Amino acid sequence: MQKIFVITTGGTIEKAYSEQSGKVLNVSSKIGEYLNQLRLPDADVHVIPILNKDSLEMTLEERAGLVAEVEKLLPERCPIVITHGTDTMVESGLAIQKAVLRPAVPILLTGAMAPLGFEHSDGLQNLTESLFAARLMMPGVYVVMHGQVFRVDKVRKDRERGTFVWIG
Repeated sequence: MQKIFVITTGGTIEKAYSEQSGKVLNVSSKIGEYLNQLRLPDADVHVIPILNKDSLEMTLEERAGLVAEVEKLLPERCPIVITHGTDTMVESGLAIQKAVLRPAVPILLTGAMAPLGFEHSDGLQNLTESLFAARLMMPGVYVVMHGQVFRVDKVRKDRERGTFVWIG
C-alpha cells in the first residue's frame, strides 16, 4: 500500500457555486468528492487541509505555513500532492523548492481551471494524474496539469491558453 499525502489549500479545484451570493467561492473542501470518484485500491491517501482560499489571497505567512507543512511530512518519505490555486501555484512551488533543497520524494502541485461539477472541469483529471505521477516521478518539486508534469522552475501559467507551458 502506497501512502500519499494530499495537502489542500483551496483554489479553483475546491470552489463551489454559492446560490446566495451568485459567485464561485471557496466554502468547503471538495477533495473528498474527487477521491470518492477514484479507484485507488493500493493507495493510502491522507488528506491534510491547511487552507481553503483563492491563491491570489494567500498571504506570505500562509505560504510559509504550506512550506512548513511539507517540511513536517518529509521524514515520512511519502509522496506529497498539493492542491492549489493556479494563479500562484508556481510561486508556492518555488518557495518549497527553495526551502527543501533535496527532497527525498516527489512533491507535486496541481489545481483546476474550472471547479468540480462545472462543465469541462479539469480538477478530477489533474488530481488523478498527480496521484499517478506521485508514484512515478523522481524526487523534486513539480506542477502537474493537463497531462503534463513540469519542473516547478521551468513552468508558467499561460492565461490565454488556459494551461501551463514550459519556459526556458
